[in-house]
Amino acid sequence: MARDNPSNNCAKLKLVLCPSSVLALLLIALCQVSLGQDYDIEVPGQPPSIPIPKGVTLFQNVRIFDGTGPTLSAPSNVLIRGNTIQRISASPITVDANANVQVVAGNGRVLMPGLIDAHWHSFMAATPQLVLMTSEPSYLHLLAARQAEATLMSGFTTVRDLGGPVFGLKRAIDEGVMVGPRIYPSGAMISQTSGHGDFRFLFELPRKLGGPLSNSEVEGIAAIADSPDEVRLRAREQLRAGASQIKLMGGGGVSSPLNPIESIQFTEPEIRAAVEAAENWGTYVTVHAYMPRSIRQAIAAGVKCIEHGHLIDEPTAKLMADKGIWWSLQPLRYDEGAFQRMSPVSQKKALQVWAGTDNAYKLAKKYKIKTAWGADILFDPGAARRHGTDLSVMVQWYTPAEVLKMATADNGELMALSGFINPYPGKLGVVKEGALADLLLVDGNPLENIKLVEDPDKNFLIIMKDGRIYKNAVSK
Repeated sequence: MARDNPSNNCAKLKLVLCPSSVLALLLIALCQVSLGQDYDIEVPGQPPSIPIPKGVTLFQNVRIFDGTGPTLSAPSNVLIRGNTIQRISASPITVDANANVQVVAGNGRVLMPGLIDAHWHSFMAATPQLVLMTSEPSYLHLLAARQAEATLMSGFTTVRDLGGPVFGLKRAIDEGVMVGPRIYPSGAMISQTSGHGDFRFLFELPRKLGGPLSNSEVEGIAAIADSPDEVRLRAREQLRAGASQIKLMGGGGVSSPLNPIESIQFTEPEIRAAVEAAENWGTYVTVHAYMPRSIRQAIAAGVKCIEHGHLIDEPTAKLMADKGIWWSLQPLRYDEGAFQRMSPVSQKKALQVWAGTDNAYKLAKKYKIKTAWGADILFDPGAARRHGTDLSVMVQWYTPAEVLKMATADNGELMALSGFINPYPGKLGVVKEGALADLLLVDGNPLENIKLVEDPDKNFLIIMKDGRIYKNAVSK
């Protein structure tokens, strides 16, 4: 019996493999030609590399609100190198004459940290609910990108996104493809069946284990889970996709028509499963909850932050203070336009929540609870355009300096709670040496007139994020 000649086998292999190899090389070359000018080719599934700016900016003669103190500094100079605040000095700062330095004459104006919104929905803030339910996903993502730029141009250089498909938007912003704020994404909001995040149409019920996902789950807006194992799975899915924290729905909500505001959602073991998954990734869980019982259940399960909590009672507020729990509280109040657009069921629940806002802030102050600020604007392009108004109304409970500290240094501290998976490691929310260079140059003193934040087009002359100037309206 004749044996194959090894050299013949090699020749056969070459004939089989060479065309594929040539094709692969051609495809790689084409990709390099088309993408090499702008991007490095990323390994699929790997996080993108974020380019660090290499420029130098010098702010001269500015008075600084550093994000922490109640007063402005003496006239100062601030040197930005790359994406970091390198030096702050009351004396003149000299730079290399050969360096490419952009000098900004502050003329005594206020330099402050970029604003941070701790409860934002990039995908849903400015898009009406009916449009979200009936439009092509590609169109909705384009709307979200447009809103992201508007958010940055309103002076918000960082947002903590608490529900929605924004991983692609975040990457596009980080790579410089789109303009927008830093995004700390949660990914899909995790909800029990019938919970505040259960947006399914009636024809999508009943839910079968292993069956097809509902429309809102496919889009990445929500994830339904009904046991500790399912909650753990959904939390891990969001972490794999790039979530910096996990968002759970722990009780009823205003905009969901099929669950009472008083309802307690999930069980303690279910919430604890998400907490364990998050802590194993170095981060934390935040829970949507209004009622004292739902807040207490979340705290018992190890949650680090509560969203809303407007219907809290005093013993539960004291518990939050004793446990060091963050309270992400919003100045939710009566809005005639928003109220008229609600269903009768949502109107009733909204009135309950709005009535609790004043008491919630008073308890937060009384017990010195770590309080974050967020707007939580949903489905309302008009409200999104008035983003800063939700800051200025806070003077009902706090001084302007306290309000701005909450929306800068305090919120920056909350962002850092994401630990070793923090997508933007570095100090946020302060104007201090070594901090990330997210800055606003304000025409006026917001510590005296906080209403300046309501008109960013007029009053924010420079908007800088990560050392890059995205708006410069300083007169030459």
